[in-house]
Amino acid sequence: MRLLKVATCNLNQWAMDFDCNMKNIKESISRAKEAGAVIRLGPELEITGYGCEDHFLELDTINHAWDCLKELLLGDWTNGILCSFGMPVIKGSERYNCQVLCLDRKILMIRPKMWLANDGNYRELRWFTAWKQKEHLEDFLLPIDISESLSQTVVPFGYGYIQFLDTAVAAEVCEELFSPMPPHAELSLNGVEVFMNASGSHHQLRKLDLRLRAFIGATHTRGGVYMYSNHQGCDGGRLYYDGCSCIVVNGDVVAQGSQFSLKDVEMAVAQVDLDAVASLRGSISSFQEQASCKTKVSSVAVPYKLCQSFKLHRSLSSPLKIHYHSPEEEIAFGPGCWLWDYLRRSGASGFLLPLSGGADSSSVAAIIGCMSQLVVKEIANGDEQVKADAIRIGHYTDGQFPTDSKEFAKRIFYTVFMGSENSSIATRTRAKVLAEEIGSWHLDVSIDVVVSALLSLFQTLTGKRPRYKVDGGSNIENLGLQNIQARVRMVLAFMLASLLPWVHNKPGFYLVLGSSNVDEGLRGYLTKYDCSSADINPIGSISKQDLRSFLKWAAVHLGFSSLAEIEAAPPTAELEPIRSNYSQLDEVDMGMTYEELSVYGRMRKIFRCGPVSMFKNLCYKWGTKLTPVEIADKVKHFFKYYSINRHKMTVLTPSYHAESYSPEDNRFDLRQFLYNARWPYQFRKIDELVRQVDGDRVAITKAATDLGVTTEGGGMGVVAAGSGNPSAGV
Repeated sequence: MRLLKVATCNLNQWAMDFDCNMKNIKESISRAKEAGAVIRLGPELEITGYGCEDHFLELDTINHAWDCLKELLLGDWTNGILCSFGMPVIKGSERYNCQVLCLDRKILMIRPKMWLANDGNYRELRWFTAWKQKEHLEDFLLPIDISESLSQTVVPFGYGYIQFLDTAVAAEVCEELFSPMPPHAELSLNGVEVFMNASGSHHQLRKLDLRLRAFIGATHTRGGVYMYSNHQGCDGGRLYYDGCSCIVVNGDVVAQGSQFSLKDVEMAVAQVDLDAVASLRGSISSFQEQASCKTKVSSVAVPYKLCQSFKLHRSLSSPLKIHYHSPEEEIAFGPGCWLWDYLRRSGASGFLLPLSGGADSSSVAAIIGCMSQLVVKEIANGDEQVKADAIRIGHYTDGQFPTDSKEFAKRIFYTVFMGSENSSIATRTRAKVLAEEIGSWHLDVSIDVVVSALLSLFQTLTGKRPRYKVDGGSNIENLGLQNIQARVRMVLAFMLASLLPWVHNKPGFYLVLGSSNVDEGLRGYLTKYDCSSADINPIGSISKQDLRSFLKWAAVHLGFSSLAEIEAAPPTAELEPIRSNYSQLDEVDMGMTYEELSVYGRMRKIFRCGPVSMFKNLCYKWGTKLTPVEIADKVKHFFKYYSINRHKMTVLTPSYHAESYSPEDNRFDLRQFLYNARWPYQFRKIDELVRQVDGDRVAITKAATDLGVTTEGGGMGVVAAGSGNPSAGV
């Protein structure tokens, strides 16, 4: 038996904070050594942090990374353990995203990333060049101060693997695993048994399974040990990196780290038998045949043994049942951990949330409640870093620290119900009860006097006073009156966030939390510069449907029972007067349901549908219950308001990224914000298709009548006859 103990990790790095990052790296190495591991893998670009973005274009960033690597190599950190460190490297005129493989205070090899992530939230081609020279390893001349310090001048650079005396090890960097022809396929035929994947992969609802299937598939038919390391936490932007470092052997997961955690360093360690890899490969005839005529990959020979022989006390790691969180748990823990990192790293003393008693703001409040519970739990489990941060943020003295989540929430969380004459007693009560359940410092204020003062000023300036539609006013007046209330709330929220700590003799300031969901952002159903204009928004990329499911879950699992009543209430902005025959409802105002908005959003973004292709696909999806004319009207209505309100995305509060159809235009959804909202060409095409479908319907009905057949329902068949093929996968 060739026994090999390996360690991989989740690290909570912070972009451009080299002290923080080095502290975590060193701790991970120490823990790996304590566990007896001979290989330690860290996440992609761990020395700098993954989210440096345009800081990668600064020479300072690269120089600082080399200084940090030198510190690691001059110490005893790499003694007796193979370490893979992620950092940017300049070779010639090009900047590369690299894994630097080190052992015993020497650099064995520098492996540049060959396939860069350049879609969705990723822009690696903006900062790095993909390595394209696969044929051979090149010599890399180390920077002079590094060379002199390490007594090492040249190291191998490029695509290849390290051949030890008893096994072969190679790096595969993040996106390369998901490419059509991943490197591990070729490397396995060259005898590589251990693959190290350093990654910077962010959380997205329901995404983890895709990642784990890729790890399992990489070794299921080829054999091998696949190590995966990832960042975990908020490293300075909208993304939450969700960890889940793991070790897979021959298609079985034998070690799995957490997906959501407040820990700065978390290790996954496994002891594996490499003879099991050789045995599996030897039993697969096709593997043997392909290996016999493989394309040779360059290697670096290192006269060093990594493996141990058979010893009875060295037990092997057994396959585990993979742990997945439900979407409701993901909504609770992902944004909760992200908010904790943001809070402790921003210098703020807490959060302030305008709490309306509706589903969205209540979801945000529940997430803060969950965050408070996680903090208290981690302190009880002995996490000294979480304890120190909580003492500092909560301003505990005399050796005290958080032991109760409601008491902690009282110190770091303000909620404010900003009611008007249009607010109902029900929402006011729901906000108050939820605040009590979570433990927040709750305020109940009326904004009527401020709104009235603004209207009086307007009347003085113009001689006119606007009225609501239910009182005989026009649409313009009605909208203007709603916008006044929304924007007054935003101004009041920021005033309270900056001054309430002063009132209560607390230092610092509070961060204002937004609470608009992804569907409202997509439709533009929010007022520009209202309470959607906060400091950060933990639910800005989560759908209304998922939030409703989360509220039901949180009512039970987080202990906030009032959320069940909040979830059951119909969504309303409460910006118009309530009358016996009228009550404002969100879905009526929007002219579409939240369920429909989710469909539009996924088709627009995920399946890249314009108005015409969306119409065609919805004819297939909704053709049995709606006519082509009705579907056309819905598509036109959506695109009209999407384009009219797209400008709002330019000032959208930075939001936690959780959904693949997010309309956030700063990083993820790069589209224009000035449209011809009439879409004349596209809508004309839709009208032509409607006429074509109606003509087909008439022809089919006539043919059926001639044959004595009655046609009823049949929307799918009629649409299929006249619409062409739908987009694949929709």
